[in-house]
Amino acid sequence: MKAEGGPKQIAVIKLGALGDVVQALGPMQAIRTHHPLDRITLVTTPPYAAFLRASGLFDAVWEDGRVRTLGAFLRFAARWRRARFDRVYDLQTSSRSSSYLWLLWPQHPQWSGVAFLSSHPHANPGRVAMHTVDRQAEQLAMAGIPATPSADLSFAKADLTGLALPPRYAVLVPGGSAHRPAKRWPVAQFGALARWLSAQGVTPVIIGAGAERALAEAIRLQAPEAIDLTDRTDLMAIAALGRGATLAIGNDTGPMHLLAAAGAPSLVLFSAESDPARCAPRGKSVSVLQVADLSSLSLDKVTAEIVLPR
Repeated sequence: MKAEGGPKQIAVIKLGALGDVVQALGPMQAIRTHHPLDRITLVTTPPYAAFLRASGLFDAVWEDGRVRTLGAFLRFAARWRRARFDRVYDLQTSSRSSSYLWLLWPQHPQWSGVAFLSSHPHANPGRVAMHTVDRQAEQLAMAGIPATPSADLSFAKADLTGLALPPRYAVLVPGGSAHRPAKRWPVAQFGALARWLSAQGVTPVIIGAGAERALAEAIRLQAPEAIDLTDRTDLMAIAALGRGATLAIGNDTGPMHLLAAAGAPSLVLFSAESDPARCAPRGKSVSVLQVADLSSLSLDKVTAEIVLPR
């Protein structure tokens, strides 16, 4: 039996995706501040586990929050029940994460989220129209946590000396969701932007992964001086790049959230496919440029939004 008045067992659920994980860092910090002596377990997925362990906000990190086979689900359910959590903060608020409440039937912990019979529901019918950060801050306020800070990425450190970065560089993020191509500014325009940045004395640095290497190669055909870091940056390195960048420019995609939160002056390009009022990156200096169709967005309109420090 747990000793009366002893540390509570707290769970935080955040499964993904990258942009959502970054935007949950402030709420996660608020939870840690509210439960300084309690044991907090994060339930997440493998792509984000190491990054979030390094945050120092959690006493344990589970990577099996999104299982895909019956056997894995049964193992997760047994582990979930054995943990005997006193309170759960569901920052995913999906049908999947809400269902985890019912795995604990009939002994429900206190629950902050949108699951049926939550003890601390986010009882705002307009919640889906709110920006992710504001929505989660309000959810926590309704659970008794009144203040949510901005994301603090000071924990995210990486040695970038092997990348041979110049003093002034701009991070370009030409990729994004492969199944939503309308969220991408044409790669030819990124190439023209890279040439323009070089002419201003700022070296373009391209990040991406996997099939996005082709985007970097296309950009370097127009701007050979650009540095291609495709598949050479993990989440820690992207945050470190953002901390030292003169500028970050990219599509509405996860790495832009990380760069912006790390402090990079950021310009994020949006089409009609997503709503910046609900999901734009947050950071010290973030600008949004939205047009209905990114294929119609001219280089001149983008460069007009850029203010480079002298």
